[in-house]
Amino acid sequence: MFNSNLDTDIKIILEDGQEFYGHSFGARTEKLLELVFNTSVIGYQEILSDLSYTGQAVILTYPLIGNYGMNDSDYECENPAIGALIVREYNNEPSNFRSTATLDDVMKKFNITGVSGVDTRKLTRIIRNFGSCKALITSADTPLNECLEKLSGFDFPKDTVSKVSTKKIFEIYPERELFNVVAIDCGIKFNILRSLVKKNCRVTVVPYGTPSQVITALKPDGIFISNGPGDPNDIPETIETVKNFIGLCPVFGICLGHQIISLAYGAKTYKLKFGHHGANHPVKNLTTGKIEITSQNHSYAVDIESLKNTPLKITHVNLLDKTVEGVECVQDKIFSVQYHPESAPGPNDSGYLFDKFIEIMRGNKFHYA
Repeated sequence: MFNSNLDTDIKIILEDGQEFYGHSFGARTEKLLELVFNTSVIGYQEILSDLSYTGQAVILTYPLIGNYGMNDSDYECENPAIGALIVREYNNEPSNFRSTATLDDVMKKFNITGVSGVDTRKLTRIIRNFGSCKALITSADTPLNECLEKLSGFDFPKDTVSKVSTKKIFEIYPERELFNVVAIDCGIKFNILRSLVKKNCRVTVVPYGTPSQVITALKPDGIFISNGPGDPNDIPETIETVKNFIGLCPVFGICLGHQIISLAYGAKTYKLKFGHHGANHPVKNLTTGKIEITSQNHSYAVDIESLKNTPLKITHVNLLDKTVEGVECVQDKIFSVQYHPESAPGPNDSGYLFDKFIEIMRGNKFHYA
């Protein structure tokens, strides 16, 4: 029975005092988090390992989770940083020939809290109606007044990118190297790296705060700005680095990278009511008129009005809420999208974006002094 403390050992407390009792799996660690929901039907392994979810508790709206286990090939990072998974029904006996571990095992390994048996539909409606909110996940017997006191003193962290970005520069080599791409890591997904390497790019991954002169010394043919967690305004050093390459070198950004590029041009960003988290968001390409089915995971968006005072042209819009999904400045050889083409939910609707980056680099061999 939903919201009953009978035979339960864990609960979720919202800011307004609503309590949702459930059963724990994964790590049993008390967490203060931001509560969001994801509408994907499959892909819980990729969601779990997407660093853009750092510090968030994710409600999965699909009711059955864990049934195909976890495998060694589909992770999006080495050390998942998501705070918690909240599901209706958890299956701890996966049936899939690729499975090498249960979701419960992996969540325990990475200290990720799990809650099952709660009314995920009701939680999702609350967020849809009132917006993403703070939540405390704690033992079922923790007094409510103690929970609310903890929630009142909690604020969303501002250092999430610094927690997940690489601490040292490293390189990934293709079989046949045609281009040298420097990827600024704000929480980059493995499949983005795979997508660039498949296009014959040697990818040099650098920390989010790497100064522009260090990147210049690497002599890139192009610069990629990755996805990542949190508010893009929390990483002004990355915004400043992008400013220094405008018009000098091809630049491509995805998700947080899209927001950073827009901020580098003087546009503004704002927090969405409940964000875009799912694998079924329709986006219109304003150049071709085609509709792309996209994978998305972001809580912030670029303010459409603020783009009017910049050289950036809007290239894509979200058909659900008309938010900006892509921008470009042809003269400066720079473009970005808010969604994730490497996730391929279409499955290949947005793969052309990596080809576009390659073609821009092919026509812009920059000569460094």
